Amino acid sequence: MSTRHLRDRWTGRRRKLVVIGAGMASGRMLDHLFRMAPDAYHVTLFGAEPRVNYNRIMLSPVLAGEAAFDDIVTHDAAWYAEHGVACRFGETVTRIDRAAKTVHSRNGETPYDKLVIATGSTPFIIPVAGKELQNVYSFRDLDDVNAMLAVAARPGMNVVVLGGGLLGLEAAAALRARGMQVAVLHLMGHLMERQLDPTAAQMLQRWLEARGVEVHCRAQTTAILGHKRAEAVLLDDGRIFPADLVVMATGIRPETRIATDAGLTIARGIVVDDQTRTSDPDIHAVGECAEHDGVCYGFVEPLYDMAAVAAAVMLGQAGSFRPVQFGTNLKVTGVNVFSAGDFVGAAGTEQIKYSDPGRGAYKKLVIADGRLVGVVLFGDTADGPWYLDLIRSGAVIEPFRNDIIFGRALAEQQAA
Repeated sequence: MSTRHLRDRWTGRRRKLVVIGAGMASGRMLDHLFRMAPDAYHVTLFGAEPRVNYNRIMLSPVLAGEAAFDDIVTHDAAWYAEHGVACRFGETVTRIDRAAKTVHSRNGETPYDKLVIATGSTPFIIPVAGKELQNVYSFRDLDDVNAMLAVAARPGMNVVVLGGGLLGLEAAAALRARGMQVAVLHLMGHLMERQLDPTAAQMLQRWLEARGVEVHCRAQTTAILGHKRAEAVLLDDGRIFPADLVVMATGIRPETRIATDAGLTIARGIVVDDQTRTSDPDIHAVGECAEHDGVCYGFVEPLYDMAAVAAAVMLGQAGSFRPVQFGTNLKVTGVNVFSAGDFVGAAGTEQIKYSDPGRGAYKKLVIADGRLVGVVLFGDTADGPWYLDLIRSGAVIEPFRNDIIFGRALAEQQAA
């Protein structure tokens, strides 16, 4: 459908698009929208934070002092001005009136023809005594980073990070790089259990400990101790860890409050169809707040795919979100890790492993019915995309099964 047909057929006016949330998913959606049809919509963008869009994945280098905020900005003020976006940064939408097709904020109401909810997620704060004390922070946005840096002003201060997932480890490494004494307390049996098997996780733990980060798994936090501000963290086994700063990195939840109040269908997230439409066809949802076929995504690749679909559909073009198997390719504290598919290995699967602790390298491949179904890599992740392609395609690997663990170059050479 042409841009002309997207204008009001009686007045020729540009249609009104309101976007709630100025994060990475909505930013990518606007990229697609303006590239395909720059004059189709007049866009009003609401963002709870008082700043332009930035790459949240890069907050860790800012926390570590390796990057400044300007280095991680993805859409600056000039970009918004160039595309005529009415920016309402630092202004929270308080209500959606679906009948009147308006959103409400402190500055009144704003009408829309199409509405996109991209409110992301909120950190899960574990319900322990002391969680409300000063110097207890989550790690989700620039305000969190600035608050932590204001507390961790002197090298040698004690930091306790609750949570040994990706965000927790990034926070721990960044604060250790600033000279803090850092302890990671993780509830589960090994670090990053959603991305790594126990062997890779143990290698990661040794890597962290060699760089001065304490790691304690199976650590159940009972309380955060202190008078007015955090002073220590108490575990259920009686151990106490001194803490000038506590960082909670114990998971996230889709931010759905504005959609719930509007009467949209909610499960864990805002339920969307293959075209990213909610239960109201004039309202789309993208990013971490959206739930598609019972799944909420927290990694950037599927969120960007969702953003592309939303832009196409709002322009009257064909678009369908079809999540594909994606790999987790991460750089944690200076070491690369990669995982995809069933990297644990379900019953009936075969496993091929390679380990070289001296080089800090580990590979584990999971095979079922002559096909690669899962992979986890630690240290050397160069062949991660190739392994992921094999998982996605379902290709038979028997011609190079004996060499697949050694990577693409040798496997393809032997199969030739």
